[in-house]
Amino acid sequence: MQSREGLLKYILESLKMQVPTPCDLDHFMDVVSDNLHFPTVILLDEISVGLQRCPELDDGFWECLRSLATNHTGGNLAFVLATPESPIEMARNTGHSSPFFNIFGYTAYLGALAEIEARELIASSPIPFTDEDVEWILTQSCCWPLLLQILCREKLFNLEEGENDDNWREEGLRQMKSFTHLQHFQLLCNTDRRGIEFPV
Repeated sequence: MQSREGLLKYILESLKMQVPTPCDLDHFMDVVSDNLHFPTVILLDEISVGLQRCPELDDGFWECLRSLATNHTGGNLAFVLATPESPIEMARNTGHSSPFFNIFGYTAYLGALAEIEARELIASSPIPFTDEDVEWILTQSCCWPLLLQILCREKLFNLEEGENDDNWREEGLRQMKSFTHLQHFQLLCNTDRRGIEFPV
């Protein structure tokens, strides 16, 4: 998805629309404008990565998406962005000035899951985890979905490989360090449900 053409093709294929040749912005806009007749929401996760690392996703690209949403699809197209900061701040911080980033009028701040939700997520593993591992995952992740997924993935890999050691814990903690924006919250909530403090 790190190229403009690749992303445009993926969007069209996901919408079950014909991919034009060439699949450039003009042809993309024509296809979507002519064929989008039902309410559609495009979810863009980790958009900040695209803004930082994908020069082909320039202001012209984002202006095209804005134009589709506001002028060419009869109100049938909307976007939801997942970002660690507001779209306007994110665009400013990455050197983008497209008006696409100021069309988002509602921001929902997503926090940690409730413990029961976190347990349900952990229980969805195709191979069950021990109670001890479940409690450790809950404590270390503070029920943040991303951190839960990292730890659960490492534990599942460990089980699939038939390993019976705790190396997965060290690897999971190492990977969690990448998400510094959650580390502050992890420090604040790094107590278990009985109020006993655990070292970070």
